[in-house]
Amino acid sequence: MKAVVITIGDEILIGQIVDTNSQFIAKSLDEIGYEVTETVSISDKKKAIRKALKRYQNKVDLVVITGGLGPTKDDVTKKAFCDYFEDELVLNDQVYLHVKKIIEDFYKRPISSENKNQALVPTRAAILFNEVGTAPGMLMQKEQTIYVSLPGVPFEMKYLVKEKLMPYLIREGQLDFNVHRTIITQGVGESLLAERIAYWEDHLPEKVHLSYLPGPGMVRLRLSVSGQDKNALTEMIDTEVAKLQQIIADCIISLDDSEPIEFVLSQNLTRNRQTIACAESCTGGKIAGLLTAIEGASKYFKGGVVTYATESKIDVLGVCRESIEKYSVVSEQVAIEMAVGAKKVFGSDYAVSTTGNAGPLKGDSEAEVGTVCIAVAGPDEVIVKTFNFGQPREKVLNAAVNSAIDMVLKEILKNNK
Repeated sequence: MKAVVITIGDEILIGQIVDTNSQFIAKSLDEIGYEVTETVSISDKKKAIRKALKRYQNKVDLVVITGGLGPTKDDVTKKAFCDYFEDELVLNDQVYLHVKKIIEDFYKRPISSENKNQALVPTRAAILFNEVGTAPGMLMQKEQTIYVSLPGVPFEMKYLVKEKLMPYLIREGQLDFNVHRTIITQGVGESLLAERIAYWEDHLPEKVHLSYLPGPGMVRLRLSVSGQDKNALTEMIDTEVAKLQQIIADCIISLDDSEPIEFVLSQNLTRNRQTIACAESCTGGKIAGLLTAIEGASKYFKGGVVTYATESKIDVLGVCRESIEKYSVVSEQVAIEMAVGAKKVFGSDYAVSTTGNAGPLKGDSEAEVGTVCIAVAGPDEVIVKTFNFGQPREKVLNAAVNSAIDMVLKEILKNNK
């Protein structure tokens, strides 16, 4: 079964917002066996919407559209949707009462004509009732293709996908399950990693597909398999992952990519009732930002400082001026003193520090551009490593953040065996 995801909105096309809706929808469809052949973004003009609907008719089994279902005049998706099916819009009483209740109870004002228009739906559409918002989802079929229109507000779209659309598709279709497992590795490049696991890869079951997904400072290995028996497929993947662990246990940092590595770190800190602090220079608060974005971060995150200038490392963290003069501001010694200083300032169990030259200029150090020193101060010792992540700047920063979180996680796991 093939599917296409279409996101509607000029704000996406001009780069004003990032399209995360198509990512969520595509992942949800993949999990129940659909092959997503395209994800596209189009203008919120009526002509563009109609053209896109026609383009995929009878070429795929399912088209999921998100966006353009608001109450304002510039939201024309519903009109285009209705016109394409040569249908007409009528007031749906259930949707109207729901919209009226939200407007009057929550916003404390009478319902307007614009809000009332959100209860207009095509006569032949199956309604995906939206309990968490005012715009309903709509499902219609034309010849061999099912079309689904969803609101663009992310939390409303996610609700309708999980609670309405997925159950419908599972109930109506005979679909294969797609099972994926992504193993995150760090510290070994893609080519060397491929050499180390070559024998294992050559002897994978015929149905299992392996993909290499390199990124800044890490390589993801994704195993995929499709079939009717989900439990058997999961067992097959688990068996292969267990074999892989025996080969590259030294560089695996996560056996499940469903949650980001910083979430795995937060879970371990919370479970062990331990805390962490950050002292960042080149990464500019990115590590602290990732850790505090997780719900419940106050349980384990004590605080962080961005000591970007050399003098702030001395004044705030107590780094010795002599160490900077002798070893340079980008050095393992300074990284160690930054981590130790942060651990002391915040009274945390762990502290991680970064100091480096992300480029394009060298700044206050003669260290090569791309050089980053990372230190982790734990309960009993301080570890430190020097990396050269090359260029460009964005790659250096992302790799530094990933490596710092990886180093902390490994120390926590080692200390809490």
